[in-house]
Amino acid sequence: MGALDLSRMAAKLRWGILGTGGIAHAQTSDLLNGGFSVTAVGSRSRKPADSFAAEFGIGTAHASYEALAADPNVDVIYVATPHPFHAANARLALNAGKHVLVEKPFTVNSAEAREVIALAAEKKLVVLEAMWTRFLPHMVRLRELVAAGAIGEVRTVIADHNQKLPSDPLHRLNNPDLGGGALLDLGIYPVSFAHDMLGTPTRVQAISSPTATGVDRQTAILLGFAGGEQAVLHAALDTLGPNAAFVLGTDGYVAIDGVWYKPTGFTAYDGRGGVVERFERAVTGRGMQYQAAELERLADAGLVAGETLSPEESLRIMGTLDEVRRQIGLVYPSEA
Repeated sequence: MGALDLSRMAAKLRWGILGTGGIAHAQTSDLLNGGFSVTAVGSRSRKPADSFAAEFGIGTAHASYEALAADPNVDVIYVATPHPFHAANARLALNAGKHVLVEKPFTVNSAEAREVIALAAEKKLVVLEAMWTRFLPHMVRLRELVAAGAIGEVRTVIADHNQKLPSDPLHRLNNPDLGGGALLDLGIYPVSFAHDMLGTPTRVQAISSPTATGVDRQTAILLGFAGGEQAVLHAALDTLGPNAAFVLGTDGYVAIDGVWYKPTGFTAYDGRGGVVERFERAVTGRGMQYQAAELERLADAGLVAGETLSPEESLRIMGTLDEVRRQIGLVYPSEA
């Protein structure tokens, strides 16, 4: 699948934004700059909804998520709430007949993911995990190169996602009640990348160190695959890292520029270290418009799943995250 033509995809569906936090601001900015139609926003109370609508020039502000879901002028809802609320918010939107773009991780666990996916299939609606990295131009080109055998058989994926984030114990990232920790916020990126390049692992090994609040501070993950391939992954929320990624093959390798999960470039090398391809492409904004374009493409074609990231793959990724959490002993209050 080649890069999406955003000029042809935009302004087909009317978007509603569920939640008004930082990620909602980023997605809405990219939607509007990309020519998409954002008609409404919903929050749990009036003031943040009105403020968000005024900031982005959105015509309708709802003081509840239920009102947003019931809005007849909304076709698709972007769920931008903390992780433990993804499943309930996605079900709310689906039951109201709306397509859903739900922030990553898809849900807190695979049981929740299975319920959401089943409901979307029953309603014949699109539900897409907002793993925006999957849809960026450099990732589209990387998959093309790998599929063409440019670096031979892929044997290893190496990726990290390490940031120096707020240490406040009440911050969402450190709060177990809000699904905090390195794994679901940061580790989801390299785990999803490994699934993208190598498929579903057959072995998972993980070690972790906790924060004082009981979520994972840093987590290291080894994945093994049926053909002997391996992935070496790491995430931490209190140490800045290179945020580098590499795909190693039998006839060469690809080094993705930092920060690998954002719009960036890469260099592909042959087995002797010679440059096969240098890829660079300018991207407007954060690049979150590409995942929105994919959702609109699927809805327009009457499809409920695409090849780049199907609901079933999101479910398998949640299964890997479940196993990592089982091994490191991370259980959230919402699961009790």
